[in-house]
Amino acid sequence: MSDLFGLDAVGLLAAGSAFLVIAVSPGPATLAAASVAMSAGRRAGLRFGLGLSLGLAFWGLVAATGLGAVLQASVQALTALKLLGGAYLLWLAYGSLRSARRREALPPARQPAGGWFRKGVFLNLSNPKAVMAWMATLSLGVTPDLGPAQLVAATVLCALLGALIYAGYAAVFSTRGAMQVYARLRRWIDGLVAGFFALAGLGLLRSAWAR
Repeated sequence: MSDLFGLDAVGLLAAGSAFLVIAVSPGPATLAAASVAMSAGRRAGLRFGLGLSLGLAFWGLVAATGLGAVLQASVQALTALKLLGGAYLLWLAYGSLRSARRREALPPARQPAGGWFRKGVFLNLSNPKAVMAWMATLSLGVTPDLGPAQLVAATVLCALLGALIYAGYAAVFSTRGAMQVYARLRRWIDGLVAGFFALAGLGLLRSAWAR
């Protein structure tokens, strides 16, 4: 049945499926969620994931209201966002590299209330690729002949999927087995994470200068 409560169910399924593939695939946000969960535990991972979800939902709102197209058309704004995102990813790479170079693991840093949450929010807010992914996803589930309810439904569906994905990463990578593997291979894992963040950050900076 393609029509559900006045909504195009097929379009929603297409948008949700496309978003699921994009969001669940390895990237800076999912890698950071896994790293936080392995090193600091499930509670920290869930708080970080909740922050990531809020940052992701913000870009969904931007895309749904048409501001995403404005951002993409503004060379200065998009360049500034890429520079910010690239610099933050390089900072994360530096932190992971410092951890990898330590012979002994430090105890998880004590974060103030909301600390992990704020870090998650900022990571996804500084990710300019998020709004582009949102616009591509929503275009699959929303056509000009459909009303605003379809756009709202698609945005809410994808935001909920994002939250579930980040919570899933936090739950899986905070299991005893995953944390034991991290404890044994901490320096290698942190080194790989640092390399990934560095490549992603340099890629954003290069993209910004190429505009």
